Amino acid sequence: MMKRIGILGLGGVGGYFGGLLAKAYYKSEEIEVIFIARGETQKAIAENGLKIVTDDNEIVVHPKLVSNNPDEIGQLDYLICATKTYDIEESLLSLKKCIVPKTVILPLYNGVDAPERIQGLFPENVVLEGCVYIVSMIFSPGTIRKIGFYEKLFFGSITAPKSKLDELQSIFQKAKIESYLVENIEETVWEKFIFISALASVTSYLNENIGEILKNKASKKLYVELLHEIAAVAKAKALKLPNDIVEQTIVKLEKSPKEATSSMHRDLLAGKNTEAISLTQFVVKEGIKYNVETPFYKKIANVLLPK
Repeated sequence: MMKRIGILGLGGVGGYFGGLLAKAYYKSEEIEVIFIARGETQKAIAENGLKIVTDDNEIVVHPKLVSNNPDEIGQLDYLICATKTYDIEESLLSLKKCIVPKTVILPLYNGVDAPERIQGLFPENVVLEGCVYIVSMIFSPGTIRKIGFYEKLFFGSITAPKSKLDELQSIFQKAKIESYLVENIEETVWEKFIFISALASVTSYLNENIGEILKNKASKKLYVELLHEIAAVAKAKALKLPNDIVEQTIVKLEKSPKEATSSMHRDLLAGKNTEAISLTQFVVKEGIKYNVETPFYKKIANVLLPK
């Protein structure tokens, strides 16, 4: 039986990991990789394939199909979602025909609220939890640029059938994706969220990249304040995170490419919609829910949220 994998959202994350899958299974009799895209991206990939440019090489990959027509796409066994968080509902509901009871959905978004939102749309489906660490972005339609060597994909579920999880892990590993099937996935996703939420909030608010934030005392101080606030929220939620999560996250930032910034900051500079609701406002709301003060997050949310 042919397994069919849909990749929804061909930005830095979906384009990169989807590209590795398409490359690995291009001639496969068992696995079919479908890119779900529209507009310029669909046109560019249909004509020239998807190009992935890294620091030392570039590859061009071709999926079995690139389309946004549910009738062409057909039923999916796996759906990997990597759009922006503000597109979750609209993009998934447009694929209703392709999401059948057997479809396993793996969200790879920046926020932590995606699995719950997707489960609300598709209560019968297996919805996994996942996150990635990678610095990559759209260079132009159909071209993904990846910076640095760091690329890790974590996923898991406390409720999904083990056979499905193992099958997906095997699909990833055969595609040479550095993927980890982890048991305590909620903690893993929150560790990443602490990193990305504070980074997205501070880079966007101060209009500074990683190098500038580390160099400027006041900027770094604000970043650390945010880490303490979000770590306190995680603790109030009874998540079992390392005691030194703030220190660990600072080290992660110090190891990141200095010229890089968050995708939210890039979107803000480009005049696009941003993920401030999922990355900044969400922390304020959780703080209120669990009685944790988040003054710095509040201050930033007030500036970044569309009025």
